[in-house]
Amino acid sequence: MARIILLLLLGLVAICAVHGVFMDRLASKKLCADDECVYTISLASAQEDYNAPDCRFINVKKGQQIYVYSKLVKENEAGEFWAGSVYGDHQDEMGIVGYFPSNLVKEQHVYQEATKEVPTTDIDFFCE
Repeated sequence: MARIILLLLLGLVAICAVHGVFMDRLASKKLCADDECVYTISLASAQEDYNAPDCRFINVKKGQQIYVYSKLVKENEAGEFWAGSVYGDHQDEMGIVGYFPSNLVKEQHVYQEATKEVPTTDIDFFCE
């Protein structure tokens, strides 16, 4: 039985190594509009370009519209980051979801207040 469990764990590690990696957490809590953090909080406009330092973040160009889904709760000396997505090159194509610095954007429209404090999980910082 122990061998089977060990093989399953090794298989899970191998799958994660091939398909993605768990990165360091940027925060332990986030603010969302709902308990599952699936509803859009706001629409923001990028005030400048931003080049993602790693796969947890998204690249943003000045003037792009960003849909904001959660706001990480600032801890210690860490900067404040929000999670969102930008449209792709085609108008109807949504981009990937990732983090960006909150001071990079100006909120244009608030759909729902981010009043639910939710713990972050390893999946919040998983990179494919």
